[in-house]
Amino acid sequence: MKNIYLILLATVLFASCADKKEVSVEDVLASNDITQLKTKKTEITAKQQELAADLKLINDQIDALDDNKNMPLITTYKVKEEVFTHFIELQGSVQTKQNVLIYPEMPGILQSVYVKEGQKVSKGQILAKIDDGGMSQQLAQLEANAAFAKTTFERQKRLWDQKIGSEIQFLQTKTAYESQQSAVDQVKSQLGKATIRAPFSGIIDVVFKERGTVVAPGQGSEIFRIVNLSNMYIETEVPETYIGSITKDKKVEVNFPVLGETVTSKVRQVGNFINPNNRSFKIEIDVPNLNGNVKPNLTARLKLNDYTSENAVLIPQSIISENAKGEQFIYIIKDKNANDEAVAERLIIETGKTQGDMIEVVKNLPADSEIIMEGARSVNNGQAVKVINKK
Repeated sequence: MKNIYLILLATVLFASCADKKEVSVEDVLASNDITQLKTKKTEITAKQQELAADLKLINDQIDALDDNKNMPLITTYKVKEEVFTHFIELQGSVQTKQNVLIYPEMPGILQSVYVKEGQKVSKGQILAKIDDGGMSQQLAQLEANAAFAKTTFERQKRLWDQKIGSEIQFLQTKTAYESQQSAVDQVKSQLGKATIRAPFSGIIDVVFKERGTVVAPGQGSEIFRIVNLSNMYIETEVPETYIGSITKDKKVEVNFPVLGETVTSKVRQVGNFINPNNRSFKIEIDVPNLNGNVKPNLTARLKLNDYTSENAVLIPQSIISENAKGEQFIYIIKDKNANDEAVAERLIIETGKTQGDMIEVVKNLPADSEIIMEGARSVNNGQAVKVINKK
């Protein structure tokens, strides 16, 4: 028995000595002895491997005991009915029916220009005059001749009424007077072309010719551009598929990207012709001139409401999948318990119009359904799932 105690004491002393001989990492680093460093590294590596083996055993045991180890984690969204307003987005440009170039109607030297660029003018206002080349003097002579012919005719008419003189004399004086008056009217008409007037009220946008310039009718001889900015509209083309939903007086949201302005307007005219080249029809939209900044050919973005549903069910497009038959489907959850565990169920749906990232479901999706959002691509029909919605 005494020998046994001696052996135990020796064992304890040996272990104690062994513990005392274990050197810390700091001491090994301070020694700068490569042999000690390598030895310490071997010891630590062995411990690391031993810990890794123990950790694996623990994880295996956890997996064996965890019933939810293969249960996908998902988030859900409960759908509800809401108002859905669908818009078609188009691009158009500002137009005006009163945007014309003014040309001379007779050749000559531009004698006077009475307006300048940017000036507002009224309909009929004199804009410029062309040298008539002596036509005014010719008119004065013709008017004098016409006055004399008129006097002669009136005298002869009085005599003829009194049965004095011949019928030939009466007819000759009448013809002479009418001929002279016709010549006067013709020269007046020609002389009127020397005066250039505004065809409508508007703004002189460009003055092309200066005083003293020789002008003549025809291309390249335009003198002014006049624009009326009070009656502008936006013109755009709409695909024929919307011909039943785009009607006169329908509201339109108009955005001018360059101006950073958005206004509400309405359709003032719907075209009655389908362009066979692009299968579209034209519409015109009234546009207010915002502080005079809206100009012809300005680009505009348009949003037209073509469809509205008061009780629509909307879901994100990203969660919809498609099977081999081309049917669209999503996953909803059924039989959800107190631990937020449920069963995924595949649901075939029919969809309608889209707006942004959302799409309307028009068939097979009840309003109180709880659809799978995150994780929708990784579940299967009938699979158990774990709902992890944020509270």
